[in-house]
Amino acid sequence: MKTLIKNGTIITAYEEFEGDILIEEEKIVDIGKDLAASCVKVDKIIDASGKLVFPGGVDQHTHYDAQGTVGDKNTAGYETTDNAIVGGTTTFVEFVPQEEGMGLIDSAEYRKKHRAEGKICVDYALHALVTDVKPAIFDEVEKLPEYGISTIKVFMAYPGSYLHADDGTLMRILEKSKNVGVTTFVHAENGEIIEFLRDECVRSGNTAPKYHYLSRPPVSESEAARRAIYLAKAAAAPLFIVHMTCEEALEELRIAKSGRLNVYGETCTHYLVTTKAALDNPDFMEAAKYICSPALRDEKDCEALWEALDSGLLSAVSSDHCGISLKEMKLAGKDDFTKVPNGAPGAGDRLNMVWTNGVAKGRISKTKFVEICATNPAKINGIYPRKGHIGIGSDADLVIFDPQYKGVVRQRDNPNGIDYNIFEGREQIGRPETVLLRGKVVVENARFTGKKGQGTFIKAKPYGACYRGL
Repeated sequence: MKTLIKNGTIITAYEEFEGDILIEEEKIVDIGKDLAASCVKVDKIIDASGKLVFPGGVDQHTHYDAQGTVGDKNTAGYETTDNAIVGGTTTFVEFVPQEEGMGLIDSAEYRKKHRAEGKICVDYALHALVTDVKPAIFDEVEKLPEYGISTIKVFMAYPGSYLHADDGTLMRILEKSKNVGVTTFVHAENGEIIEFLRDECVRSGNTAPKYHYLSRPPVSESEAARRAIYLAKAAAAPLFIVHMTCEEALEELRIAKSGRLNVYGETCTHYLVTTKAALDNPDFMEAAKYICSPALRDEKDCEALWEALDSGLLSAVSSDHCGISLKEMKLAGKDDFTKVPNGAPGAGDRLNMVWTNGVAKGRISKTKFVEICATNPAKINGIYPRKGHIGIGSDADLVIFDPQYKGVVRQRDNPNGIDYNIFEGREQIGRPETVLLRGKVVVENARFTGKKGQGTFIKAKPYGACYRGL
C-alpha cells in the first residue's frame, strides 16, 4: 500500500519546507516536491494544502492503568488512549511500576501482555520504574537494554511509601545504568521537607486544597534536583529530571549544564499554562482537579519554563497523564488535601496546548514545537529516528495539522475516559485534522477512526541521553 501526502508544509525539528511525503506500508520512503508525477501507482492521496505536516508526538511521561491509586481503583486504562492519538500523539513512553512480587523485566512483560495488549491505540516504549527496592533489581538494570528498555525512574519523594528510594538506592541505580546505556529519570522532590510541612498544615487544621501547594514549596524541588545532580556527577552518569516546575529548579539545571554535565530536564503542559491559583477555588471538586506533584506554581514560573524550552535548557514537554477520576477517586480527600490522589489527565491536549500557548503566542517557533514534543523525547528514550522524525526510513507517524482552527477545549469533543479535563474551556488555536500511525490513517476530521489495540511495543536502543545538543 502506497500513500502520498501532497502540498503540505512539512515541519521537522530542523527545517520547514513545502513538499510531499510518500509512504509505503508503514515507512516513509520519499520526501520531495511534486512526487505525484514520479509515482507509478499510489493507493491513497491526502491533499494537505494549507495544512502543516509534522511527526506524531512522542509523550515520554504517562501513567495509564496505575494500580491501587485509591483502594483497588486504577487510573484510566489503555483503552482510553484514543484520546491521545486524536490529540496528535502517536507514541508514549509509559512508566511501568513493579507488579507485586515481580522484578523490573517481569513487570514490563506483564504490563505489555495483560494491561496494554488489545487496548492501546498508540505505539509505546517503556520505562522501568523502581517501586520495590530489593537487591535483585540492581542486577536487572543491566539486562534492560536486551529487553528493549533504555530508561529507569526513581522517586526521591514519598518517604515511607513503596515509591521512595533513598540516596543510596539512586546512586546504585546510576552506577548500574551508565555502563549499559540506560538513562536514570528522577522525580526530584525532597519528601522530608514536604512531609514536615504537610503535617504542620494538618495539625493546624489547614486541609483545604490550597495547602497542597503551600506544603510543596519550590525549595523542596530545587533541593532534590541539586542533590540528584550531585549524585549523577559522582557516578559520572546521565540524568533526566522529570516534570520541572519552577525557577529555582531550573537554576540548578542551568548550573549543571554550564558544567557540561549530562543532565536534562522536561516540564509538563499544565505547568506551562496553569498556576497555583487554581487550587484557591473554594469549590473542592474544582480545586481537586489540579492537585498534582510537584505542585502548580506562579505565573513567573510559567514564563521561566517557556523561556527554558525556547533556549534549550529544557528538552521536552510531557503530559504526565494520570487519569484519576474526580468523583470516584479524588473525592476520597474531600476533607483533607493529603488524601487526594495526585495527578491529572492531559495526553490528549498536550500538542494543542503547547501550540496554542507557545507557537501561536510567539513564545516558541514551529520547529522548536516539533523538537520538544516529538524529536527530543524520541532521542532521549532511544527510539529516534524511527519515531519523532520525518525522514526516509522513519515510521510514517504523521500529523496533518490545521493551524487556522479556532475553538475551545471541550471534554465531550475528545473524551479521556474520566469525568473532567483540566483544560476545559480554554482557547484552542489549531488542531490535528488527520493522524497516521505507521502509514495508516487513524484520525480523520479530528475523530478517531482506528482500532483499539492498534498500538505496538517499540524496543528502545540504549544510550539515548548521549545525544548532544538536547
